[in-house]
Amino acid sequence: MTRPPRRPEPVQVVKERRDAALRALVEGVPYIGFLGIRFDRRGDELTAILPFDEKLIGNPLLPALHGGVTAAFLEVAAIIELAWTLLWEEMERGRIDPAAPDMLRALRLPRTIDLTVDYLRPGLPRDAYARARVNRSGRRYASVHVEAWQDNRARLFAQGTGHFLMPDPG
Repeated sequence: MTRPPRRPEPVQVVKERRDAALRALVEGVPYIGFLGIRFDRRGDELTAILPFDEKLIGNPLLPALHGGVTAAFLEVAAIIELAWTLLWEEMERGRIDPAAPDMLRALRLPRTIDLTVDYLRPGLPRDAYARARVNRSGRRYASVHVEAWQDNRARLFAQGTGHFLMPDPG
């Protein structure tokens, strides 16, 4: 006996599930909430958003974003992009049901091996944005490049390259 073909779910339902999966992924890291970082998802592409807050200023005379905040922003963008890429692939293959909260809680994030940051100019007291690109992702190791800008995407204020230890799939 053959099964009838599965009817595709409505686009809005799929979108809501993916947004819920991303939200669960981000909410699993309290430091992301402390910094106020949000993520905007368009398909499988993520943009990290760091809304301006006075607590993020390192040098009040300039004023400029603290270098540690900038590095943390780049690292968070890289880790979430890498984890989202893995999660996206598993959702597309049907191995993970984003509606099952237990599956997302069990998801472990990649661990940072190193992160090199190039501070290109001071981060101004305004919102910042970042996008990461996975250069290589294997079973044990991944390399990610990330760029951050404020008003003009072509005028980066920081960029970085991170190497990450991938979580054990078991």
